[in-house]
Amino acid sequence: MGKFWVIFVASISILLPFLCNSFSPETPTDRRVLVLLDDFAVKSSHSSYFNSLKLRGFDLDFKLADDPKIALQRYGQYLYDALILFCPSVERFGGSVDVAAIINFVDSGHDLIIAADVNASDLIREVATECGVDFDEDPSAMVIDHTGYAVSETEGDHTLIASDDFIKSDVIIGSKKIEAPVLFQGIGHSLNPVNSLVLKVLSASPSAYSANPLSKLSTPPSLTGSAISLVSVVQARNNARILITGSLSMFSNRFFRSGVQKSGSSTKYEKSGNEQFLTELSKWIFHERGHLKAVNVKHHKVVETDEPALYRINDELEYSVEIYEWSGTSWEPYITDDVQVQFYMMSPYILKTLSNDKKGLYSASFKVPDVYGVFQFKVEYQKLGYTSLSLSKQIPVRPYRHNEYERFIPTAYPYYGAAFSTMAGFFIFSFVHLYNK
Repeated sequence: MGKFWVIFVASISILLPFLCNSFSPETPTDRRVLVLLDDFAVKSSHSSYFNSLKLRGFDLDFKLADDPKIALQRYGQYLYDALILFCPSVERFGGSVDVAAIINFVDSGHDLIIAADVNASDLIREVATECGVDFDEDPSAMVIDHTGYAVSETEGDHTLIASDDFIKSDVIIGSKKIEAPVLFQGIGHSLNPVNSLVLKVLSASPSAYSANPLSKLSTPPSLTGSAISLVSVVQARNNARILITGSLSMFSNRFFRSGVQKSGSSTKYEKSGNEQFLTELSKWIFHERGHLKAVNVKHHKVVETDEPALYRINDELEYSVEIYEWSGTSWEPYITDDVQVQFYMMSPYILKTLSNDKKGLYSASFKVPDVYGVFQFKVEYQKLGYTSLSLSKQIPVRPYRHNEYERFIPTAYPYYGAAFSTMAGFFIFSFVHLYNK
């Protein structure tokens, strides 16, 4: 018995960290993060970025990308909530990890960060393609900008770019303005036009192009101008989030601490915008911002409080739902004015904007249409940077019963009067006729 107790306690001690830090709908922030590296030297050269994650409570597990023991799941359960690929040159993942396993990881609702560079392997390019972006096919190409480059002591080849063309979304990159340009050195990518879920977060300037900086251009470059994305994000339909960039060095301590001056500008910043930009972006990727949940979905007649089994045509009803946003530590009321509810049967019969009480409660009142059948209350909420909400509740609507119609219809009073006059005339005529006999 004592031996069994020792084994039980040892098992609990091993499993407890995973049980405490596991991803939960009630605390949606990713906690267990697997970081795959080409070389453990990246752990120290990019320590500022990793430390910012640790300070926010993330548990980082560093492994070499070709480690034969790595696995994303065991016994059908995922071991991690998010995956960071800082291994641009890996030719083959170790263990049970491959492209299909990574895509299944995302399809299961987990998050992913991919950082490539000029040495990006076909494997990393394939993972990026599966996520909706295409790196330049030329393996020697880099993003070059003779106008938007970062000023340095040596003229260089203008592959060190200082970009400040950010996406206009406070929820994705934070509400505090990023004052300094972001340093980028690496390969550019384009967005798959078929994939509407991919967004450019940091774009190249109109003067940029993608080419080999060590050779003269013999043909026009395939990627040019603002079509080049430096950093892109994806929010999948299952609300999993992905970050893709062609520069691993933009996460490095050197780029975090470097001063920056953009060509053509007289302003020199003591520190680049990399740390602020990537820290705020990681908060979005790991669901510390922009993650919504809906609770307490209710509907009832205006004069009642209980939810009925069905409605009658022309009933007055009230629909309500509470919506909250995860702040990274707690759920806060989500306040907006663009949440709508549909009363739907084949098509929306009623579309109503919900009013809110500034505390997370959204509600609307309306009359059931004069059509009976099986309806649905539907809320389909999609907004840039926020997780989508899809709510539906089915409810039948019946017609009036035979004994529920009004005995007299007000609009028919003229007809009632005419009929009464006709009948009265008939009785008078009959009475007079009988009296004369």
